Amino acid sequence: MTPWTLLGVDFTSAPSRRKPITVAVGEVAPGQIAAPQLAPGQVQTLTPLRVLALERCPDWASFDHQLKRPGPWLGAFDLPFGLPRELVQTLGWPDDWRAMINTYGSLSRDSIRALFRAFCAARPVGQRFAHRATDGPARSSPSMKWVNPPVAFMLHAGVPRLLDAGVSLAGLHAGDPQRIALEAYPALVARACVGNQSYKSDASRGATTQRRAVRAAIVCALEHGAHGFDQRPVLLAPSLREQLIEEPGADQLDAVLGLVLAAWAWTRRDQHWGLPVELDPLEGWIVGAGAATR
Repeated sequence: MTPWTLLGVDFTSAPSRRKPITVAVGEVAPGQIAAPQLAPGQVQTLTPLRVLALERCPDWASFDHQLKRPGPWLGAFDLPFGLPRELVQTLGWPDDWRAMINTYGSLSRDSIRALFRAFCAARPVGQRFAHRATDGPARSSPSMKWVNPPVAFMLHAGVPRLLDAGVSLAGLHAGDPQRIALEAYPALVARACVGNQSYKSDASRGATTQRRAVRAAIVCALEHGAHGFDQRPVLLAPSLREQLIEEPGADQLDAVLGLVLAAWAWTRRDQHWGLPVELDPLEGWIVGAGAATR
């Protein structure tokens, strides 16, 4: 059996040298399965998740090259793969996922912003945005949100590229069966490690000692398998460990957190990658949503 490469991808809709798309590359020994819930005092026997490299994509060409790397690989991508069914139906877009993505991808960002603003303006205060079913258990931003964070534009930029590269999007689209993409949300793992504490900021004034301490606590939890997703220890080289702690924006840390979700899903490869069997095929699902054991 050829070992699967695992990827955790921290995505941005506008990659640059200052803020590239960051890809954490890792592996778990083949043949491992998810462990049952451990009893108090039971010794952990799971094979560790080894982080092999952090790779940066400062432009679309380098990201497209990443997507075309030979399989088998499983990647957890920090961007939404679908839109709320309520939004799609209200706009009169196709309710077939691929056709909806084609419609969405044909629009400019200005058009998307105008459409979504009009949708929100017609709704009651406090209920402006439509949500996907996965947003509740994941506590994630609605995938139609165009600012802070602009996840709607991340979907617009990222999903068509996954399709163009021939990648399979689990539960949504069958492409290459040895290049599998899952929607991920690194905050799921961070919260399982340290609760709701803030650990990152792209603004210079956000580079506080408190956030650094939280990043250090997350890294420590990862290394000890105390991250809520199979209790699998994460092996980090000393230099990489330091990078994850010292980077205020936590792009590299988010990529590693995504890698943890990829490992969790890989152990469930015979159970729909850990996705709900009856997920909405238009909206998609965030891998691991509702599954943290901590």
